[in-house]
Amino acid sequence: MKIKLEQIVVSPGHQVLLKDITWQEFEQILEELGESRASRLSYSHGVLEMMTPSLEHEKDKEMVGDLVKMLLDTLNIDFEALGSTTFKSEQMTQAIEADTCFYIQNHQAVIGKNRIDLTVNPPPDLAIEIDITSRTKFDNYRLLRVPELWRYNQKGLEINLLQMGEYVKSKTSPNFPGIPILELINQFVQKALTQGRSKAVREFRQWMKDNI
Repeated sequence: MKIKLEQIVVSPGHQVLLKDITWQEFEQILEELGESRASRLSYSHGVLEMMTPSLEHEKDKEMVGDLVKMLLDTLNIDFEALGSTTFKSEQMTQAIEADTCFYIQNHQAVIGKNRIDLTVNPPPDLAIEIDITSRTKFDNYRLLRVPELWRYNQKGLEINLLQMGEYVKSKTSPNFPGIPILELINQFVQKALTQGRSKAVREFRQWMKDNI
């Protein structure tokens, strides 16, 4: 018996793993689900993960993404924010959809593009994941050669830099030299959760005015 996609229900904050999915089947699933779906997809060597974000997940994602955008604007750094764009490589049988991502050093490579082809275009300079629940996802980014990956969960922010083909934890971000990223993200995301986004954003703008 073949299960149809519409029969699969993923509750917010949970994920479903489907095994033995060919690349052609994965491409078909992407097309059937469309761009307006709520779920995030991850594909690695025949294993497809479908995850539906929770409300807490979405709040954290929006706040971290907003803080990054404000920092880049204040530092006068050109960038392109591509949100949850699907990055995939049939050659490496890998695909991933970040919670949000940024082209910074390579921003000019994606200006005006509606689709990203990793056989031609570079991967994002910075990808951000909120509460990664699958080790497969971590490998996706490594195999797709994303140079910097941020992981944010209840323990706070973790910065991972790709070095010699493997991710290494770092206390600093090369995209924000001289900026205490770990402390800033942790402080103001928590402030947004406890005191509200508007107050956190105003205080973050004041911090940038005083320190940048």
